[in-house]
Amino acid sequence: MDIRKLQRVIVDALEDVKAQDIRVFNTSHLTALFDRVIIASGTSNRQTKALASSVREGVKEAGGEIVSTEGEDIGEWVLVDCGDAIVHILQPALRQYYNLKEIWGEKPVRIKLSTPDPFGSARSSEPDEEDEEAPAAKKPARKTAARRK
Repeated sequence: MDIRKLQRVIVDALEDVKAQDIRVFNTSHLTALFDRVIIASGTSNRQTKALASSVREGVKEAGGEIVSTEGEDIGEWVLVDCGDAIVHILQPALRQYYNLKEIWGEKPVRIKLSTPDPFGSARSSEPDEEDEEAPAAKKPARKTAARRK
């Protein structure tokens, strides 16, 4: 399955069960094992388990394969291995503590969410080119001589 289709199926499955703060990162430059890491938050053990189940069902319905699922017995951190994409579903406290964004978040992938992002992050549609990256943050304007005086 095409990686862009796979990530869309996963994000849609996460949105169906009201995942929070969904982030997609391109990891193809970091490892040959997978091309995307998707991180989402669930508010309870029950929701993280439901999110993982939704991802598994969505990927299977789209013709993809689920390699494995880990952590569903406890539900605080569930990992779903979808082959070319790895999905981490964590409760907010664990997500903050482990800060996976720092490990995998060098190259964010722009995605269009069907629900507005409650965290106010700027998001737009996916780029036309798969290798096109999100624009870098703008640098602050340099102070001019007139402003310094």
